[in-house]
Amino acid sequence: MRVNGEPYRTIWVDEDSWSIRIIDQTRLPWSWHVPRLTRMAEAAEAIATMRVRGAPLIGATAAYGLALALREDPSDWGLEEARDQLLGARPTAVNLRWGLDQITGAVTGLAPGDRAAAAYERAGELADSEVATCRRIGEEGLPLLEALGRERPGNEPVQILTHCNAGWLACVDWGTALAPVYQAHDRGLSVHVWVPETRPRNQGAALTVWELSQHGVPVTLIADNAAGHLLGRGRVDLCLVGTDRTTREGDVVNKIGTYPKALAAQANGVPFYVALPGSTVDWEVASGAEVPIEERDSREVTHISGLTERGEASELALVPAGTPAANPAFDVTPAGLVTGLVTERGICEASGSGLAELYPEQAG
Repeated sequence: MRVNGEPYRTIWVDEDSWSIRIIDQTRLPWSWHVPRLTRMAEAAEAIATMRVRGAPLIGATAAYGLALALREDPSDWGLEEARDQLLGARPTAVNLRWGLDQITGAVTGLAPGDRAAAAYERAGELADSEVATCRRIGEEGLPLLEALGRERPGNEPVQILTHCNAGWLACVDWGTALAPVYQAHDRGLSVHVWVPETRPRNQGAALTVWELSQHGVPVTLIADNAAGHLLGRGRVDLCLVGTDRTTREGDVVNKIGTYPKALAAQANGVPFYVALPGSTVDWEVASGAEVPIEERDSREVTHISGLTERGEASELALVPAGTPAANPAFDVTPAGLVTGLVTERGICEASGSGLAELYPEQAG
């Protein structure tokens, strides 16, 4: 996708052919910083501190992180130690484990001296595959927006409500929930996206508004609590969000605040779709109640970051010191509230049978 007119992915191998470049998303939208990762520990730190975030990108970063680790220590012990450290960086996104499994499978049985090269090759294949998958998600979801566009009088835009960031910054390119939006925009369909701020880390305000604006897609930032108002007033045609993990029965685990929007959408008869690659489905878990929900630092709730009038980045306290605060990072949207799952293989019902039709090799 484009940044100041230039095409970028969110992760790539640097010119030295081994170190990894990422976009530091904690600095957006105020500054553009592309740090260089040279050790596995730096990749784990980037995942844990959300310099990279979003299920597909976490999986790709974990894969490259394991390649970096095998460059340092290609032994069986080194592989297992690095895998454990990366797996502990963030517990909710299933793609992290998927990326590690892919690299582990690629190097198991190889001589230690051959492992790093094989890991880099497989990580690159995974990144390319994620791009193709997200492009395909966009193609599968595009007809939903085109159908709504045909119902709009004149050239009125299709009104889309999203949540958090499920665009190209959350993936390697294109995004999941925003992939159909980008494709619709690029094909000339008039679209407009409502973006809730997504407290406490404000990924909607800091990331989604920024990347949509960079691509020229009309966007309006709203407070999280304004979504229900817009849905109730008929100002939203479609809800389209991403997911960090979806169970085999169709429950959706996504950024905190997704569930209330699904409830409001159902109450007002607005379709609520979730976009995801097959790698985000956790086939080992049936119910969202079984998924561990990450509890992050309470400081993310008690403080807020922004830019002062002088143009200086600053963090401000919202409450007195010592105020107790809870910070669950995700919530569970039951499958019954989801109109459909938009995947690279098509759109299906949010259910075990729906997913089994698209992924029969997993259902057995």
